[in-house]
Amino acid sequence: MKKILLSFLLAVPILGYSQSFQVNLQGQKQIGMAGAGTGVALDEAAVFFNPGAVSFLKQNGVQGGISPILMRSSFRENGSNITEHNENKVPTPFQGYAVFGSPADRLRFGMGVYTPFGGDMYWKPDWTGKYTVTSLDLRSIYFQPTLSYKITDHIGIGAGLVYSQGHVDLKRAVPLTLNNGQSSTAELEGDTHDFGWNAGIYLETEVGITIGITHRSEVNANVKSGDATFNVPAALSATFPTKFTASLPLPGTSTLGLGFHPSDKTIIDFDVNWVQWSKYKNLAFNYNTNAAIPNSVSPRNYHDAATLRLGIQNQTTAKLALRAGVGYAFSPVNDGYVTPEVPDANRVLLSAGIGYKVTNRFNIDASFLYENVKKRNETNIESGLSGEFKTVAYIPGISLSYKW
Repeated sequence: MKKILLSFLLAVPILGYSQSFQVNLQGQKQIGMAGAGTGVALDEAAVFFNPGAVSFLKQNGVQGGISPILMRSSFRENGSNITEHNENKVPTPFQGYAVFGSPADRLRFGMGVYTPFGGDMYWKPDWTGKYTVTSLDLRSIYFQPTLSYKITDHIGIGAGLVYSQGHVDLKRAVPLTLNNGQSSTAELEGDTHDFGWNAGIYLETEVGITIGITHRSEVNANVKSGDATFNVPAALSATFPTKFTASLPLPGTSTLGLGFHPSDKTIIDFDVNWVQWSKYKNLAFNYNTNAAIPNSVSPRNYHDAATLRLGIQNQTTAKLALRAGVGYAFSPVNDGYVTPEVPDANRVLLSAGIGYKVTNRFNIDASFLYENVKKRNETNIESGLSGEFKTVAYIPGISLSYKW
């Protein structure tokens, strides 16, 4: 029974988009440019991409957007000719930003609400890896009040305090049989409340190139009193925990962005993200129960990984803007640690976007992002689940903004 419970508690309840459990869907203009936006001052989403660029925005504004994720993951166990697929669920990461203060002043204020980490994964209750996971719902929402100051006409700095609110709900089967002949089930559900920060610098050079350098800090997501619910035979239920605590590092990200302005109508941005996944060494669970079931520490041993992003925007007419982008994300998940919650691998990003100025104040922006995660055949060193994973994601998005 110890082995059964430990196997459950060692699971990592995460799946994300763009790189492991990181969700890079923070602004519709930037999504249309493959997520590039650190080296340019495009719009209110600079609150996320580069707080130092907020003071260079020519207008104040407020915007809100959403990016439904249509994802298809498949798994084929080694030695089998049967391919299993995740069930169709549509998570909806969102983003909202506002910028205030006179554009003529050096000091500007911003507010951002966005979802930088998260995931949704649902497999059939009786699939091959049911003892690893059957369903997952993870949400992490950041609230970021921000100050941005233009030191000179060509240099701006900015920083924001991040308050993170998270929720996780993980379900899986337990290898015990109930009286009705079905497998036992288990669920871990909990909330997190934590803090971090986001800071950046923005520079305009004499040769027309703009430079952005930012760092978003690590946030340690701590579940302090999560609910552990086990549907197991009555004779064993007293030995299973009802509460748990756990900690998951949401890694820091450093970014260098270069903006090029070949004409008044065209903007090109190239971003390099460096994500500090190496902070994720272990996943530890502590739970309330008797000494017969000890606490657990599970090695993860992620490594730092980069993402390259190149995007372009062309103001085709006074009202219409067109965007496109391409990117490549390197997976931080080492061999032997791939799981159904994180069937991660190197991936290609392709995007397109469009913006339309309905009036001088009201704008609509839409984007489409395609992510192709490479096939990866792995044997997990803890669960022993062995097979090939393949994931593709289609992510449309839209936002509305109002300027003044």
